[in-house]
Amino acid sequence: MDRNQEQQGELLAFIVELGAAMNIAAQPVYVVQNRLTNVARAYGASMATVSAFPTYFMVSLGRGEPAVVELMTTLSGSARLDQVAALDTLLREAELGSIHPAEGLRRLQEIRDVRPSFGRLLAVAGYSLVAVGICLVLHPAPLEVLAAAILGALVGVLRPMVQGQQTLQIMTPVIAAFAVSALSAWAVQQGISDLGMRPLVASLVVFLPGAALTTSVLELAAGQMISGASRLVWGTVQLALLAFGILAGIEAVGVPRSRILFGTEALLGEWSMWLGVLVFAVGVVVADSAPRRSFPSLLIVLYSAFAAQVVANAVFGGYVAALIGATVMTLMAALVERLPHAMPAHAAFLPGFWLLVPGALGLIGLTRLAGGGGNQELFATVGSIFAVALGVLCGTQLLAWAAHAGEAIDHATGSVTGRRLWLGRPRARSSNEPPPEPGEDSPAP
Repeated sequence: MDRNQEQQGELLAFIVELGAAMNIAAQPVYVVQNRLTNVARAYGASMATVSAFPTYFMVSLGRGEPAVVELMTTLSGSARLDQVAALDTLLREAELGSIHPAEGLRRLQEIRDVRPSFGRLLAVAGYSLVAVGICLVLHPAPLEVLAAAILGALVGVLRPMVQGQQTLQIMTPVIAAFAVSALSAWAVQQGISDLGMRPLVASLVVFLPGAALTTSVLELAAGQMISGASRLVWGTVQLALLAFGILAGIEAVGVPRSRILFGTEALLGEWSMWLGVLVFAVGVVVADSAPRRSFPSLLIVLYSAFAAQVVANAVFGGYVAALIGATVMTLMAALVERLPHAMPAHAAFLPGFWLLVPGALGLIGLTRLAGGGGNQELFATVGSIFAVALGVLCGTQLLAWAAHAGEAIDHATGSVTGRRLWLGRPRARSSNEPPPEPGEDSPAP
């Protein structure tokens, strides 16, 4: 289809803005490339090429056409779950070519400007619930749960104060880690309780780069070495900064590290883990503004992943448990997105990364290593991150096989039964599907 210069400019601007939004939503770069290429083809630019990286990407609408280089937000950017869900809806429409680029740009601006579903006070309560939920999952002592609620609320107060201030946003994890560890050390010094690492990790979970570390492994597995390596370095530095903040806060108060890093052994029963998943899900909906009607589908994903991890841990051990939990999480996220009001798969399993806690394990391991121990924890961290990433890859491959099976059924029967059975929604390419093999045709929008 011929386009004048103005139409090409609108399409380029739309693709660029979509890519920037996908980057903020923590989409792997091969997903950004695939979906933006599908969008361009839906509007007639069949020769369009997109090269995506975590902080910039290049777009050309065809051979001989000028390439646009767009700098994007830094790796520390983030989007709320309601924005991720709205962006996925817009992407599906764009992949079908059913929305004008100018209207798409307007919709993107609306997604950026949409206010959180809950006010600031409720958001602080949401962060507190997230911390309590993660703490319960980590099998805590009773006083550790109360400490997690208080420290989580403190983090919930700190985060909104630095929004829009890039330098402070980079420093916030260190400041928050220092504050919560110093407060915990002070409580120990005053004889209130011997708090362990669980409330600290639980309150700082919103800063843990578990998803970034796992995404980096996915990108490396997909051959995206620059993107994968840069995310891996960023995630590792983030963990190191959090560990530094914790140790600095403890030393500033002057309490022996062992009393903070290892804490009490008067733990709650096994029931606390299952209650923790529910509390965590409620906290995610409130703190991260997940669409309210998506709560049942979010619960299904979280409980399925956690139950699979617990059962697999009893049978096979921790590494295989992380792999199986991540596989089930990926499959269930893709399955429940067919339910009414459910979030897209990518948004639904993002909280699952926190629940599987690869980042939390990393923080514990690095902090104890810096405090004079923790080699086994650090080794377990590396294994768990690769296990979660491999689990997501396994789940993605199973979904791809199911999609091909459905298409084969369609071709054999001349119906859409197979497609509906396995996919549920019209699809150009799943947001978690790995990049096509060289020479593979992209699916038609």
